[in-house]
Amino acid sequence: MLDMLFTQCSTIDHKFLRDVGVKCGKIVHLADHSNGLLPESREVVDLQGKLLLPGLVETHIHLDKALLLDRLSGDVTTLQGAIAKSGELKRFFTAADINERSLRVIRQAVIHGVTRMRCHVEVDPVIGLIGMETILALKERLKDVIDLQIVAFPQEGIFRDCVTQGLMEQAVSMGADVVGGITYNDRNLEEHLDFVFRLAHKHGLPVDLHADFSDRPEQLAILEVVKTTEKFGMQGRVSVGHLTSLGVVRKVRAEAIAEAIAEAGIHVMCLPATDLYLNGRGVEQAAGRGLTPVQLLLDKGVNVVFGSNNIQNAFTPFGTADPLDIGLLVAQTSHMGSEKDAGILVEMATTRAATALELDSYGLRIGADADLVVCQATDVRSLLYTRSEREKVYKKGKLIAETLVSSNCVI
Repeated sequence: MLDMLFTQCSTIDHKFLRDVGVKCGKIVHLADHSNGLLPESREVVDLQGKLLLPGLVETHIHLDKALLLDRLSGDVTTLQGAIAKSGELKRFFTAADINERSLRVIRQAVIHGVTRMRCHVEVDPVIGLIGMETILALKERLKDVIDLQIVAFPQEGIFRDCVTQGLMEQAVSMGADVVGGITYNDRNLEEHLDFVFRLAHKHGLPVDLHADFSDRPEQLAILEVVKTTEKFGMQGRVSVGHLTSLGVVRKVRAEAIAEAIAEAGIHVMCLPATDLYLNGRGVEQAAGRGLTPVQLLLDKGVNVVFGSNNIQNAFTPFGTADPLDIGLLVAQTSHMGSEKDAGILVEMATTRAATALELDSYGLRIGADADLVVCQATDVRSLLYTRSEREKVYKKGKLIAETLVSSNCVI
């Protein structure tokens, strides 16, 4: 007997209504809906055509420096300014402070349907390993609600001081899931990448880089990232966030670089809330806004996903922790308005994101974890364009969030 059976479900990859059965936290039944004999189940939920999604995946977020707007003394409008201002604020972070702010963001994310999340945690001489210790504790505490994948992230660079190399090693030994890097904030790019890839290769971990965050076509660290990925044989295990410089490279060259990215199996994470806010402010650039060239990369076969990146801080004063807010922003800024595009964008927050994060036991398939989201919408366009409510969120078959939907209007 099943523990739970969802009937008459719309899904993003199937044109007919389906029935989805859950037992012991796993999907064990998946079939086109039948009005005839259904499997026995302790609980039956008739969705009447509503969308059932696998849990949403937040691919790139900074929990440790979220929700800092009330601590900023003025507006920040440049990347270097945001890094500097965050560095100042970081001196006053405590474990309790990081824990409280991170929990607030995670709660919002879960309400919006997120069941898996990759978060970048800063490691440097200022904060030391306080962020790692705090987020690792949250990972264990919240494992029945959300899976946290932790990136050891050297925001301030690795070779600008004499301790970050050791801290990165310690962070991995403590339990970091991913080795992070940043191509634009260290003394030497090749040296930085060599350290990151060697550390990841040594421990069998993937790599996630902040790369080419500018609107300058000459900033193309991605070329060195491709070479280093191939050198270490890490095709399919490397992600880059931002990659906005590629968006202002001449088309023929940009296409060739995109082909090289696809060949190396590098996943690209578009982070438009931050990119559109900080890029494109130069007086000589009247039109450019510094966005990841999403369509070009997709056309060349690159796995492109998107992430929230920052939530209400010096880098991004916006943010709701709802991945579909970012999906709509990508749709609007990347000319992705067709029905097919809507499906691709929802995949970017589900199945494509799961591929980028190397997630096991994921998806609407037999044997996968029953991480499921019941949406008020009945189709992907309505879901994306209105960000309709995620009515119920399940983690391994257990209800972890519920939003009551009601409306009253005299019209």
